[in-house]
Amino acid sequence: MSTLTKGLGLFLDVVQQGSFSKAAALHDMDNSLLSKQIKKLEADLGVQLLNRSTRTFALTSAGKDIFEQTKVLMETLTQIQNIADAHQSEPRGNIRITSSITFGQQYLQPVISQFMKQYPHVNIALLLDDKRVDIISEHFDVAFRLGKLTESNLIAKKIAKTHFAIVASEDFIAQHGMPATPEELVLLPAVVYSNGNVRLDQMSISAPPDFNDYKTYKMQSNYCVSDMRTLIKAVTDGLGYAMIDLFNLDKPISEAKLTLLLTGYGLSTVDTGIYAIYPHRKPTKLVSEFINAVQSYIGTPPFWVDYVPDYKNRYK
Repeated sequence: MSTLTKGLGLFLDVVQQGSFSKAAALHDMDNSLLSKQIKKLEADLGVQLLNRSTRTFALTSAGKDIFEQTKVLMETLTQIQNIADAHQSEPRGNIRITSSITFGQQYLQPVISQFMKQYPHVNIALLLDDKRVDIISEHFDVAFRLGKLTESNLIAKKIAKTHFAIVASEDFIAQHGMPATPEELVLLPAVVYSNGNVRLDQMSISAPPDFNDYKTYKMQSNYCVSDMRTLIKAVTDGLGYAMIDLFNLDKPISEAKLTLLLTGYGLSTVDTGIYAIYPHRKPTKLVSEFINAVQSYIGTPPFWVDYVPDYKNRYK
């Protein structure tokens, strides 16, 4: 990469991140060094790109025009790299991946271990965070998202369907009884996932025999937790019931000492799933191969469905 192109890339990051410190963190460099690089870029171009103050900056007129053209340039360079990658005999290069903590630990790490042994010329950076990051501004090549999609400007590939179950411990049932209807269930204490602006305290349930009429029920969130492993441990300890996606289990439900509730009812999975999200319509060979490796590892249907025997007849 030429010095000019590198400088333009740093300039693009500063503007998209909204601060020098965030852009510097992306490249693991000091703010002062980044500032010097931007000043050198301005000197090379012969124009001022940013009006700086102590805490912020604003684009100059020239900076606005160059920023727009830099976005086009970087997109073109990415497409050129994609073409080159397509002609390589095997994946190589760098890939930045992000996902939720549980999914990354349980499903991505085993794939990464095998992937890096199979392709020794690949470098991987993995960020696990239950809070959603900005894929484009933070330069991620692929993100694995759970639930409903929100990024309409990104490309999504569905790699698994959602498989919900309502679970509780035997001790909880002994104390509160086995609820026979959703109305009875929501009177009982629940353990709810809550992280930032995401709070999963509602269930959409339909009744037999036609399962067409879904009704939304709000759970009594006596205990809110931001980590799914902790949530499942709390349910196992009898603190409440919970609605979970089966991918959060790491063993069969019988071994986890959990009991299914409201079997025979329908649990809505409309617009939900597990997706691989990437910013370009034609991902690099490296990204495509990694997504395929994840898909192959979890299977179709995903192997965690077998954690609940005869799942398809338990919930409609």
